[in-house]
Amino acid sequence: MLAIRLQRTGRSGYAQYRVIVQESRKSPTSGKVVKHLGHFNPHTKEVVINKELAEFYLKNGAQPSNRVIRLLESEGVVLPAWVKKDAPKERTIKNPEKLRVNRPKEETPKAEEQAEEPAAEVATETPAEEPASTEATDAEAEK
Repeated sequence: MLAIRLQRTGRSGYAQYRVIVQESRKSPTSGKVVKHLGHFNPHTKEVVINKELAEFYLKNGAQPSNRVIRLLESEGVVLPAWVKKDAPKERTIKNPEKLRVNRPKEETPKAEEQAEEPAAEVATETPAEEPASTEATDAEAEK
């Protein structure tokens, strides 16, 4: 039986896929391919599929994989009635209370922040006394 599936190509970390027709008992990496139908780049979402060949193999009983079904639908290929689509998965969040959106808002104590700022100003006043002593040394140097 023939299968329409994706064959991974590209370098590590940058996958690209070929849409191929292959014997279903072979693995996609075996290299024994009946026909190349097109390619898919998931990074740029580029899909190129030969629609006529895809419809020909679908009419003759080639089983598409779930991802290929989605790609064929997006390209406008007419799927036969016997092609089974998986139901869309229901996404749930495991711990919704941990989301920042759902946490209670914490009140930031602005009074404490303002109280800390004058303490920093006091620290800057002590070095200001040192230039006064340098003026006295300048006055002595003029004599």
